[in-house]
Amino acid sequence: MGFACGIVGLPNVGKSTLFNSLSSAKAESANYPFCTIEPNVGIVPVPDPRIEALAKVVHPDRTVPATIRFVDIAGLVRGASKGEGLGNQFLGHIREVDAVAHVVRCFEDPNVIHVENRVDPVGDVATIQTELCLKDLDTVQKRLERARKMVKANSPVEKAAVPLCEALAAHLDAGKPARSFVLPDDLHASPIFRDMQLLTAKPVFYVANVSEEALANVDADKHFQALKAFATEEGAQVIPICAALEAQIAELDPADRPEFLASVGLKEPGLHAVIRAGYNLLGLFTYFTAGKTEVRAWTVPRGAFAPQAAGVIHTDFERGFIKAEVIWWEDFVSLGSEARCREAGKLSTEGKDYLVRDGDVMHFRFNV
Repeated sequence: MGFACGIVGLPNVGKSTLFNSLSSAKAESANYPFCTIEPNVGIVPVPDPRIEALAKVVHPDRTVPATIRFVDIAGLVRGASKGEGLGNQFLGHIREVDAVAHVVRCFEDPNVIHVENRVDPVGDVATIQTELCLKDLDTVQKRLERARKMVKANSPVEKAAVPLCEALAAHLDAGKPARSFVLPDDLHASPIFRDMQLLTAKPVFYVANVSEEALANVDADKHFQALKAFATEEGAQVIPICAALEAQIAELDPADRPEFLASVGLKEPGLHAVIRAGYNLLGLFTYFTAGKTEVRAWTVPRGAFAPQAAGVIHTDFERGFIKAEVIWWEDFVSLGSEARCREAGKLSTEGKDYLVRDGDVMHFRFNV
């Protein structure tokens, strides 16, 4: 399952620096607004020590981790919903992603221009959220107009759309994102809401771009704490990173990174937490297949049953699903092979109603 996480924020908050650190693709990063116009896309592996442990046991020809597609979207500004700063084009890019990583400036530096000449993380978030809400409000109002015109056709969908869009428009007009809107108990409400593809319906987490000095003790940093308090109220996660430091880490040879991380007091790159946050925000997890040809991580939504998991590999696997042989990854690593797991009673045979776990090693039997 492929999915995309858009990186958004005001100009010059560190989006492209973050993207460059995440991805081997190099986005332009410069100290002036709108240096990113077309979105840059990078495929980024999800860090997971379990796949490395499995590979050490199996010694496959190749190891294939799960991935996220990160999209570096150009900086938005006040008035973007009305086309300011090429806003309409940039807002369209957000519509195409599954989740949003909102990068917020939480550092003081007179040498880095701020489009509004201030450092105010919550104010910056409000600027972006207002523009997205205004764009969504326009979308909802157009849908409402269409519903009012068509309601005479006695369509139950259009009848449901009128009160839904009226309530949703009031919600957005108050500056509240669509993701916090409570849908009415109507079987038509969810499809109507989904079909509008609202920008503020996207799940969001925040990336606080702090200074290297603040990274050592973010709880003492006023900018980070302000953003964290705002995000907590919204029920969102905040990941603190220093984008400039992450850029240095990304440039190092992998063998040299542990020593450098230790020297700056980090156990892992902050980007690992960013990647995991995007993965978790969408309710996704990983199961594995392990053989001599490859050890591979497969991405499935939480709550997936065995046939759905099989379908991620190939639709024929789901269509002709017979059974799944399942081993818990820790058992596979500790016992050293599928055969030993079978002998030890650690391999189970599961049917269509098996709820896949994060960390299962699976082998599917199918017939088409």
